[in-house]
Amino acid sequence: MTKQLSLNALWESATSQERVFCPDEFAHLPEAARRYLKRAIAPQTKIASAVRLQMHGEIKLKNWIPFQAEQVICWEHGFIWSATAWMNGLPIVGSDRAIDGVGAMQWKLLGLFPVMTASGSDITRSAIGRLQTESICLPSVFCSQEVSWTSLNTSHLHSSFVVQGERAELDFTLDSKGQIKTFKLPRWGNPEGPEFHFVDFGGIVEEEGTFGGYTIPTRLRIGWHFGTERFESEGEFFRATIDDAIYR
Repeated sequence: MTKQLSLNALWESATSQERVFCPDEFAHLPEAARRYLKRAIAPQTKIASAVRLQMHGEIKLKNWIPFQAEQVICWEHGFIWSATAWMNGLPIVGSDRAIDGVGAMQWKLLGLFPVMTASGSDITRSAIGRLQTESICLPSVFCSQEVSWTSLNTSHLHSSFVVQGERAELDFTLDSKGQIKTFKLPRWGNPEGPEFHFVDFGGIVEEEGTFGGYTIPTRLRIGWHFGTERFESEGEFFRATIDDAIYR
């Protein structure tokens, strides 16, 4: 598979599984992890390996501008986020992706004139960090025995797992019903300038919805410097509403 893979081809590459979600299989996990999984996945739901999302929202490029997007997350291979944003009434069309350990972004004004193109090891590592956080849209990945869980108390949950060769240390805060309220991890990035380094990255979940047996965040505010005052003033750059999700 190459980084030029299309969104449809990535979706078709997902392998289906016969395994279904049985809460009893996770009785050994911390109570907070059991509560999260029980809320996120209905019993007997087939364990999905991919999700296809439709979304809209705003992205901050100096000013907030609207976007519409479609995204495929295939846990075996990566993700493609394909979007159109409008700046001063003109469409900017492009995608962000991480496929089989190769990250890239490409954006063009009117779909013709390059606005931003980026690739290389830092872009790849940052894109994989995005994939790690977006695991919350594919809760079935947390059914893997390769995910380790710790919980300091009933509202704070920590998961550790590897995707695309990079280890994620993903923290959740949960309510009493197991709904995600916030999520955060160290993500490789350069929000202050050219130098890449690990920065706390995360978001606030304002609403959730259920699609095909999976309950996921559907209205989110996401950005850098999460958990500090800088998130509100300069870190937040992405506000999204998920309109639909299909699992396979």
